Amino acid sequence: MTTGNLDRGLAILELLAANASGLPMHEIAEKLNIPRSATHRLLVELIRHGYVRQQKEYGEYTLTLKLCSLGLSQLSGMGVVDISQPILDDLAKISGEVARLSVIDGDQLVWVAKAQGSSSGLRFDPDMGGVVELLSTASGHAWLSCLSEEQALELVSKQGGFVPRGDSGPNVPRTVQDLLKQLHEARVRGFSIVSEAVHLGIAAVAAPVRHPLSGQVIGVISVAGPHLRLTDDRLELLGPAVVAATSDLAAACAGSPFLKRAIAAANRHPDGGAAPVKMGRRVKA
Repeated sequence: MTTGNLDRGLAILELLAANASGLPMHEIAEKLNIPRSATHRLLVELIRHGYVRQQKEYGEYTLTLKLCSLGLSQLSGMGVVDISQPILDDLAKISGEVARLSVIDGDQLVWVAKAQGSSSGLRFDPDMGGVVELLSTASGHAWLSCLSEEQALELVSKQGGFVPRGDSGPNVPRTVQDLLKQLHEARVRGFSIVSEAVHLGIAAVAAPVRHPLSGQVIGVISVAGPHLRLTDDRLELLGPAVVAATSDLAAACAGSPFLKRAIAAANRHPDGGAAPVKMGRRVKA
């Protein structure tokens, strides 16, 4: 049971963020195992502060755009969107798929920017602002491959370990050995490839963004889309373009608030600051 007004309030915000169409008060209380009276009081406070609205009297509760506004203001101040968007736009145009940037924030990778390619038919259009699942995504593998085995496994453990979600694809790593093998392959290649792991039918290629001087990892750029188009061979071909985009971004954002903050976060994982791995060279994790 969620306890404490701060914990409960944050839990309500996260629940409403995952249910954009809104939820009635009784369902919020049930899902979070909070007494209805306490749930009502918290919703009243969140409404008073402008984070939640009630669609009509006795109707569903939804988030306002205040949280979005705060997030966009933060990204704007960090310079992430202005700096990364042209680079992501170019990569999306080259690949025809969605190109995304995630940055290190403590022990997590967080999606912060994206560009949609021009492919017709099936589209992969993920939400921004979410935390990257390290075990089953190409972006997660790109970061983990730059850490020691111990650090990589510790971060995966913090996200729930090797227990796949119900909607995971068939290729999600299920053992330590499976994951470490894939991370080694990413190091040798210089970029990671993951097909049908995070979701059935979705594939991606990703590479770490490194500080241009120290080589320290500060984020990840990826290209993702339907596996029907992003076959393993095509992912291999796109890998160098993704790596080139990471170099462009690292060079463009030198001295920006985004880079300085990301470097501070990356300092908590010193192995992530190792020099880039040369193609074809086997290195120790």
